[in-house]
Amino acid sequence: MSETSETIETKETFRSGFRQRTRRLRMRPGMHIYVLPNLITTMNLFFGFAAIVQAIKGEYLFAAYAIVAAAVFDLLDGRVARLTQSMSKFGAEYDSLCDLVSFGVAPGLLLYLWALQPFGRIGWLVSFLFCACGALRLARFNVQATIVEKAYFQGLPIPMAAGIVASSVLAFMDLGWEPRGSIILLLMAALLAFVMVSTFRYRSFKDIDLKSRLPFKYLVVGVVILFGVAIRPEVMLFVVFMLYATLGAIFGILGLGKPLKAQTIPAVSAPEGGDDLHEEVEDEEPIR
Repeated sequence: MSETSETIETKETFRSGFRQRTRRLRMRPGMHIYVLPNLITTMNLFFGFAAIVQAIKGEYLFAAYAIVAAAVFDLLDGRVARLTQSMSKFGAEYDSLCDLVSFGVAPGLLLYLWALQPFGRIGWLVSFLFCACGALRLARFNVQATIVEKAYFQGLPIPMAAGIVASSVLAFMDLGWEPRGSIILLLMAALLAFVMVSTFRYRSFKDIDLKSRLPFKYLVVGVVILFGVAIRPEVMLFVVFMLYATLGAIFGILGLGKPLKAQTIPAVSAPEGGDDLHEEVEDEEPIR
């Protein structure tokens, strides 16, 4: 039985539409990403999410260790990206999103559930302030057209702020202190939020090249610091981190030290993993 002209026309229309859809799919640009650094960044996100889950379950110690693990992977992804020459803007943007979860949302929620819940509305607002200031810091960091001198951070880095929260959990548990309703922790959270978005100078120690020869005193100082931390690691790490954050704020408020030197950096491809959009310059760590 012969096909009618209407049937033939219908088939031709279907074939034409199919060919056009196939052509559009072929023309659609594919996205190629570097797998290894992004897998490491994903581990950062995994431990950040794990910290949230553990905090909700009331396992605050596990949540603190999960944040520490996220910080370790955040440190590794940039190193791997540079070693493998696998830097891209996708990696930088993905890293910022993961950092917001691991070092903004996770410690903020941990603070509220572990210590600040008795303060009611003030408690969750301060926890939100910590998270919001972390997001603002990451956003400012991603869009800024200049980068400060290599030896200093501009404001407290968000992984350090999250590390202070995690180490506070370890210290309070080791000392047997009651965290719930603690004014100290409430003020600490507010201080961390403030210094993250500040322009205070924080020493990065990136100008110290450990691969080159250095005076003997550097080794002595390193041994003394390790000895002090090893005496009671849970407490001493919290003390060292808090001193770092507090002294930077004091020096900034009093105007001590030299002003930050900014230099214009041309637009470049961003690195993969946990590093700054401008990290290709001088191959240095990001200033979050």
